[in-house]
Amino acid sequence: MQRNIIIGKTGEDIACEYLIKNGYKIIERNWHYSKNAEIDIVAEEKNELVFIEVKTRTNLNFGHPFESINKSKIEKIYKGILGYLRTSDKKYSSYRFDGIAIIGLKNPQIEHLKNLGEC
Repeated sequence: MQRNIIIGKTGEDIACEYLIKNGYKIIERNWHYSKNAEIDIVAEEKNELVFIEVKTRTNLNFGHPFESINKSKIEKIYKGILGYLRTSDKKYSSYRFDGIAIIGLKNPQIEHLKNLGEC
């Protein structure tokens, strides 16, 4: 289990570096609304609030990282998004939910899907 936590944190670090290089401002990491609702990264891009789920795999032996973002996971993320919007001091006129897949930790392949669904 410890290995998975390290891989996940490393993937989130890689995702943050990627986002910053692409003009995003990181606002929060691992923001918890409840025991079951966590947002991996909350960022801002051109005055739009972006909630990002990061999935990391060292290889594709167990499937693509995006395959693990299932209906149950999306429902938990949406609860976290709504909680964040209710509790945030700053109000945003637009926001979206993105996913980032990290494949490999050395020279990682990064896939960024924007607007995975309506919030």
